[in-house]
Amino acid sequence: MSEWKEISLHDIKGIKIGHAQDEEHATGVSVILCDKKAVCGVDVRGGGPASRETELLNPLKSNDGINALFLSGGSAYGLDCAGGIMKYLERKGQGVKVGKSIVPIVVGSCIFDLGCVDGAVRPNADMGFAACVDAEKNIERNGNIGGGMGATVGKIHGDASAMKSGLGCYALQVGKLQVGAMVVVNAIGDVYEMDSNHQLAGLLDAKKEKMLNSEVEAVKLLQMMNMFGLNTTIAAIVTNADLDKAEMNKVAAMASNGLARTIRPVNTSMDGDSVYALCTGKVKSSADVVGTLAAHVLGKAVNRAVLETKEIYGYKSAQSFIKV
Repeated sequence: MSEWKEISLHDIKGIKIGHAQDEEHATGVSVILCDKKAVCGVDVRGGGPASRETELLNPLKSNDGINALFLSGGSAYGLDCAGGIMKYLERKGQGVKVGKSIVPIVVGSCIFDLGCVDGAVRPNADMGFAACVDAEKNIERNGNIGGGMGATVGKIHGDASAMKSGLGCYALQVGKLQVGAMVVVNAIGDVYEMDSNHQLAGLLDAKKEKMLNSEVEAVKLLQMMNMFGLNTTIAAIVTNADLDKAEMNKVAAMASNGLARTIRPVNTSMDGDSVYALCTGKVKSSADVVGTLAAHVLGKAVNRAVLETKEIYGYKSAQSFIKV
């Protein structure tokens, strides 16, 4: 019987991951580059997504694979980073050949991080290109990096009561099958440890000495603050399975359960929660098996996104409450 073995997301062949960020202004972009076109699906459950080319991932559309996927800050402004990613891929000769031209297929989503510091800088084409160059190193990093640079959680009472979050990666191997996740956690809700149900990060009290329960506080108010579009958790599942586009959309949908296990509340009208799922390999499996593992690794990646994030910009982090 095959055992679940923890691996690095970077161990999955066929992809490279890179990051670029502006630490001073708390924003950045993370990119997954595909060595060859990867079949990709998506599941969007939040009410206010900022996304690019997601309609191509509908099984009824003719697109048969993507060249890159990004998770970015900057809200809708951050979609500009795709231009730099396309430029990088064009130079590599990767994309759809249209006459004498090459059109790289780049999909992705952004979080709203404009309020973390001052919003003066947003991910642009230069930052997108820099993330691609960084992907050539393919080094795993978590926390305050790339698209997670300006991420926060626990914003039911506004930004002043929030905690710092970031980017997290986690992956498993079962036999020859590999499934991993990369996520940027910028939720209105709190984050809980997936196995113990222990609160790791979220809404702080007025003195910033202890964490409150965002679900309880929301019910007390009978409404949430008008923070439409200010919160989004965006993620990418990567597997070496061999599945078609409809099956990868199912994997993305099942993977979203990992968010439900670790973030509360989640998928509100004030979140743009989106999960992508792409496959790069030839390992035979079913969408249900891959989706089951995807939900698990995504939940673990959410936990890592808060546990490996340090205090910065005046925000406390989960590490602030961990007793050594």
